[in-house]
Amino acid sequence: MHMNRNVAIVLAAGKGKRMNADRPKQYLLLDGKPILYYSLKTIEESFIDRIILVTSADEIEYCRKEIVEKYGLQKVTSIVAGGKERYHSVWNGICQVEDCDYLFIHDGARPFLTQDILDDAYRCVKEYDACVAAVPVKDTIKQVDGSGRVTFTPRRSTLYQMQTPQTFRFSLIKDAYEGLIRQEEDLKKKGIAITDDAMAVETITSHDVRISEGAYTNMKITTPEDIWIAESLIKSIKN
Repeated sequence: MHMNRNVAIVLAAGKGKRMNADRPKQYLLLDGKPILYYSLKTIEESFIDRIILVTSADEIEYCRKEIVEKYGLQKVTSIVAGGKERYHSVWNGICQVEDCDYLFIHDGARPFLTQDILDDAYRCVKEYDACVAAVPVKDTIKQVDGSGRVTFTPRRSTLYQMQTPQTFRFSLIKDAYEGLIRQEEDLKKKGIAITDDAMAVETITSHDVRISEGAYTNMKITTPEDIWIAESLIKSIKN
């Protein structure tokens, strides 16, 4: 059996509560197409061999008919239901992969993924085994306590804003998630919330994670304002 060298998991199971829309944000239209379509199309046209799409159980048929079949996305070989938390959804995706060299995990609410971002992630992961697309923060960041009082100002030069794809040697990310699922209750008791894949690797395996080159345009669409920005961005790209 031919082994897929590179597999992507695209996450589209989020509810998008901050969007205040009648359907999850990844299915809202951007220039006439669902937001989710754009990153799938970029991955379809890349060196990645196979895509596993993770969505909510009641959106599987919509994704199959209105995105995958409608736009002829042949690399999407599995559409699976997500779980309660983001990491459950990633784990459900990982369980669909028999074997591969590298796994690219991308958020379907980031439509402006590019071939350059994927290429840089690939270069990085081949050297370091664990990489996250990221950009330097532009603003000064303040740490505050529960009453809103500033307690610390970290040096801006050391801070990066994490994006996706987050890319890993498959054996490493699989081990990290197996450990995370096993230790889930213990981590909850300790108040440790795993919010991205890199954190799963950092927490469970202690393996170093490196930064690959993201882009300020590789934005996550979360609030209604983001839709306005994305519409402007897509117009400027088309022109």
